[in-house]
Amino acid sequence: MPLKDDGLYRGDGVFEVIRLYAGHPFALADHLDRLQRSAASIELPVERPALEREIEVLLAEFGRDDGQLRIMITRGGRRIAVTEPLPERAETIRLATVTYAPSVILTGVKSLSYAANMQATRLAQAKGADEAVLVTPDGTVLEAPTSTVFWVSPQDVLRTPSLDSGVLQSITRARIVAELDVDEGIWPVADLRAAKEAFLASTTREVQAVSSIDGTDLPEAPGERTREATEAFGTALRRELPQ
Repeated sequence: MPLKDDGLYRGDGVFEVIRLYAGHPFALADHLDRLQRSAASIELPVERPALEREIEVLLAEFGRDDGQLRIMITRGGRRIAVTEPLPERAETIRLATVTYAPSVILTGVKSLSYAANMQATRLAQAKGADEAVLVTPDGTVLEAPTSTVFWVSPQDVLRTPSLDSGVLQSITRARIVAELDVDEGIWPVADLRAAKEAFLASTTREVQAVSSIDGTDLPEAPGERTREATEAFGTALRRELPQ
């Protein structure tokens, strides 16, 4: 029997993943705001009050464990909310650059169409890395498939691609940028490859040190600036989560 939902057939929908700390969602309003922006960009209605009620019931049943909350809205009108265990993360991660031509029409949209992102990870793993960092055909650094990338330049400046480069408006990124002195801009891949240290940031991984980029080791992983970012994000958590 046909499912009649292009969200399932064609990835026509949007999603969010929210970290749960002892059952409390971090930055829930920010995530739902971004979900609505993503949905508006592809002309997809979102019944936010109904979704918020469903999340409240789901989290009450989930209890006070750590985990993550995944929300999906499909073109067929399905609202899907599930709790999941946190993925296991190593202390450090190896990156490989992968050429990627983003779709301008989906810039800034957290859509269900993540096949290209997942393929980028597989291409990086084929090079002996753990994860990809996406780079445009003209050599501009973007982001990792599911996280933001930061690095310390040869001039000892903490950098990350600016939002107008086409990267996702990451909520974890925003907290780190608010707490630290970060140079946001359009950066060539040569700058990333010459980094003294680097880290990824995302909802589920928080801050994760990078141990190598395209086969070049970063021996001080986690380095001083990575530890600063970890502390800065911890400050945001303590400020925003219930005590």
